[in-house]
Amino acid sequence: MIKAFLGTGLLGSGFIRAMLQRGDTVQVWNRTTARAQALETFGAKVCSEVTDAVSGAGRIHITLKDDASVDEVLEAARTGFAPGAIIIDHTTTSKEGAIRRTAYWKEQGFTYQHAPVFMGPANALEASGFMLVSGDEAVMDGLKPELSVMTGKLLELGPEVGKAAALKLAGNAFLVCFAFSLRESVAVAKSLGMSASDMAGLFQNWNPAAQTDARLKRLSGEDQDQPSWELAMARKDTGLFLEAAQQAGVPLTLLPQIAPVMDAWIEKGFGHYDWTVVGRDLA
Repeated sequence: MIKAFLGTGLLGSGFIRAMLQRGDTVQVWNRTTARAQALETFGAKVCSEVTDAVSGAGRIHITLKDDASVDEVLEAARTGFAPGAIIIDHTTTSKEGAIRRTAYWKEQGFTYQHAPVFMGPANALEASGFMLVSGDEAVMDGLKPELSVMTGKLLELGPEVGKAAALKLAGNAFLVCFAFSLRESVAVAKSLGMSASDMAGLFQNWNPAAQTDARLKRLSGEDQDQPSWELAMARKDTGLFLEAAQQAGVPLTLLPQIAPVMDAWIEKGFGHYDWTVVGRDLA
């Protein structure tokens, strides 16, 4: 089966090289053709026209920027679609966009399957990481063998169209906050005369990421009146973070926004509850 791949950025190039290593015939297109030409060395057929890239392809994979670029490129390519072609979109998009495209392309006689990933370029090349799918279970069953070889784990999320898109965005929100949390921790450490390497040494022995699952369960649980760390005490420590940073002239991003939320919950009478009570309104 001929495959098309639209978008040859870092992630797309990794996927394409892996497909070629598995013996697939891959026709590729990129908005800037010169950026795709390096893939010819690995056996890809580079096309300057997107309609040529999708011509005869039973599977059309996409890794682009956003909803607008996916819509634009698919509309430009549609006259070249082979009958029965399946579109597999790995782009991180809005939930609404994924739902709309699924319905729209079905009306046009084609299958659109959103399959966003928690994968970097190295993961795409090595077939590691995670790929998410949701929607028509018959479609997912048919694509499972093909998609499974592209990733370390294929997460099947059930029949709700758009669920994969939603959880990918929520997961990315965690990654963004995680990076900023590390930045904030290093900033507090710096204000106290410590360095990033000191923090790295601490985390080599104490891994707070291991607490993620338990913290999420506690955040949405009903036992927050049995604290392991009282909100009032967490707020006290937050005051120490802020004071140290202010005295050292080190700017903080998250903690100044977190403190008022803690104060609001304490004012509502939850100071002696577990500090995770701040998530109760979202549970």
